[in-house]
Amino acid sequence: MTATTARGIVEDALSRDMAREIWTGNYDKALPISVQDFDLSAVLPAVFYMFRYGQRRGKGEFVNTFGSTEGTPKQRKQAATIERIARTLAESNMFAGFEGEVEQAILGDLLLCFCLENVGHARGRQAQVQRVAPAHYLANWVDLPEQVANLRYVPEMIVAMLADQKGEYVQQKHDGKHTWFPVGKGFEQNVLLRAFHQGVTQRGELSSRTADRFEEGTRVGLDQLLMIRLAQQLRAAPDKLRGGAGGRISNQRPIAEKAARHFSEDMRRFVRDYAAIIPRHAFVELLESCMAVGMTTILTSAIEILVEWAKTGEIRTRGDQEPACLFVDCSNGVDRRLRSLAEQSMDDFMRRVERLPVILMGLRLLDRGARYNSKLKGREIPTRPYATAWLNLLGELLHGRHSQAQRIRDRMDDQAEELAEKLEDEYPEAAQMLRNDNQPNPVWRLAEALTSLLGTNTRREKMMNMIDSTLLADRPHGLASKRKTTRTVAGTRKSRDTRALVFSDAVLDYLVHLHVLRNGNRPGARPFSFKEFIGRLHERYGFSVDMAPPGMDISNDLLQANRAILERRLRDLGLLVGVNDAEAMKRLRPRFELIRENEDGMD
Repeated sequence: MTATTARGIVEDALSRDMAREIWTGNYDKALPISVQDFDLSAVLPAVFYMFRYGQRRGKGEFVNTFGSTEGTPKQRKQAATIERIARTLAESNMFAGFEGEVEQAILGDLLLCFCLENVGHARGRQAQVQRVAPAHYLANWVDLPEQVANLRYVPEMIVAMLADQKGEYVQQKHDGKHTWFPVGKGFEQNVLLRAFHQGVTQRGELSSRTADRFEEGTRVGLDQLLMIRLAQQLRAAPDKLRGGAGGRISNQRPIAEKAARHFSEDMRRFVRDYAAIIPRHAFVELLESCMAVGMTTILTSAIEILVEWAKTGEIRTRGDQEPACLFVDCSNGVDRRLRSLAEQSMDDFMRRVERLPVILMGLRLLDRGARYNSKLKGREIPTRPYATAWLNLLGELLHGRHSQAQRIRDRMDDQAEELAEKLEDEYPEAAQMLRNDNQPNPVWRLAEALTSLLGTNTRREKMMNMIDSTLLADRPHGLASKRKTTRTVAGTRKSRDTRALVFSDAVLDYLVHLHVLRNGNRPGARPFSFKEFIGRLHERYGFSVDMAPPGMDISNDLLQANRAILERRLRDLGLLVGVNDAEAMKRLRPRFELIRENEDGMD
């Protein structure tokens, strides 16, 4: 039996329209990204484009310029390799002295190092190029990946959070209102675009795809110059995504409202204060660590909120929302005891995550039931930018506290029985879930069965991939490490991936530089003690260093050892100073001197 066959049965029993809505792992009103893997390091060029043009990116000239002119569309894309790109650039009038094979190999290696990435992170110059790095603002001219949807709607969510607008869609703002991240106003007024636009000016209409030009007399780094030359070869930015509302940027934000606001604040403060003083390559890595920390907090907060919603039917108010509390191995895996505790903490969290696909299915079922209920259909309940009120309504339906709850549940009861009859021959386990007498709520019976038909292992794997992508797992500037472990279950040895939250040097660098900034929009650094730093990590992000997460029993000796390791690492990185052992005298300090003036007076 195949998943296609299962879907066909579901369509036959519940209707094709209903199957199309629920046959997915996503629910964008709670978490507006696709539940599967993505490359967090590749989202910034798409973010640049959306801020610049106010729409999602469409078709560009990358394949036409660097791919093959013959063969199927797939073969043409596969031909766009580092070797071919280097050769094309060497033949242009933008480069001199790269005509030879060795010189083109060097040029290709530089492109692979600073600007482009192969499919599957493959090495060498023969693999298909799939992603573009944010080496410069003009990276937004490179339409990689070819379909912006392959970035799993992460750029759209980031733009929506940073722009912080009202309404259904992110709009180009031309009302003169000061904001840190305006949309459609060019790069001068947008803090993020301004950090990457060195040497670029605008000539002609702001909406023109060829208006951005590089001033050749500008001094830029080698990585930036390579990206600029790559973009110039394309001659224009990609077209805007065409077709209905598909090109518009959804203003949907995650249900974790508090974490989303913290993400926006952290990005603004870090980019505004450090973009001009941290060397470019280091700044990009720290900015990716910034996104990993913020996205991880959003994800863990959203999961905690939804798990609680399934039990209570209510979404916590913003002030009461908290991320998952996770123990951090500050030794980065060197101390086995701390690594084991961090893995245990992550395993406890992952056990809660395993329920999430069923919860999301339940939300999709209730969402459809509420939208097609005649008594509820006319109610104007906003779902963007935050769907808190809508999810609270669905919670009332789930727990029988609404006048229409029984009507919707009775309909789902009938649907469950009809689907069970059609499944009992080919999918008896799913049919049994639908008729489970121990679960009186038909919402959960349908959700359990449909999730199993989608493929429980597949759903779990995609969920884990999404979490790994958010954490930048096993990346030099990421938040987590993974390793293969083996255990015996019922006499059978099984291997699995075990994850632990860690602080890489880049993450520590970012966290310290962020938290020494003065509060609000005042420039410059402030005194910030080591003790305050540890407390802030726990309060704002859920990162536990010297306290045990709920449900875990950790000796005080190990907690203090973890704290001491973190202190030593910060000293070694030049991020902590202290004249004696007194806690009040241990203070953080940035490695880069801050500019002590307000750049633009925006509020």
